[in-house]
Amino acid sequence: MTTTTPLQPTARTSLRREKHRGATEREALYDVLAEGMFCHLGVVVDGAPLVLPTAYGVDLDRGPDGTLYLHGSVAARSVVAAPDQTVCVTVTHADGLVLARSAFHHSVNYRSAVIFGVPRLITDPEEKLHGLNRIVDHLVPGRSSGTRAPNRKELAKTSVLALDLTEASVKTRSGEANDEPEDVDLPHWTGVVPLRVVADEPITNSDCDLLVPAHVRTRANQLGAPS
Repeated sequence: MTTTTPLQPTARTSLRREKHRGATEREALYDVLAEGMFCHLGVVVDGAPLVLPTAYGVDLDRGPDGTLYLHGSVAARSVVAAPDQTVCVTVTHADGLVLARSAFHHSVNYRSAVIFGVPRLITDPEEKLHGLNRIVDHLVPGRSSGTRAPNRKELAKTSVLALDLTEASVKTRSGEANDEPEDVDLPHWTGVVPLRVVADEPITNSDCDLLVPAHVRTRANQLGAPS
């Protein structure tokens, strides 16, 4: 079952600036992960930081606080190096451009999550397939049931990392620009330009004569595609 234990700040996850923007409810972490599409995986490779966009999936019923599954190739340097160190995974939503009267107070409305931990490389075939299905279904729920399952050769070429969601922080900003009182009467426009991810109508492959399946249509509509 999904835990309701609040996020416990650590030396790595404690906010040092704008502490009031931090969330303490674990549900806030789950929401950021659920609405995200890709994460960034940060590892150290050959003594230098390496940060890569990565597909992910989540299972909130695995582990004490839930599990994050990360996709990669068996030959990827990030995947090879990750199980031997603490990694940093981030997910960010840009919700709006905040335009103030002063350049200093320009900002962005956002929701972000940062997760630390030592991931494990999944070797159990059953859990590996489970993790891959979670990753596929994260982008389009129900998609894993609408595709051919990976064969042994494909599974051998693919790696899945599992990371506990225990050590994490969430930070957000929302609302208007915060100008200095003495700037309020300046002749400069101030406000917010909202941002969101929007899908277009699904485009069927040229070698496919099937109708768009319901799970694809549903996902596209959720992302604002025309009905």
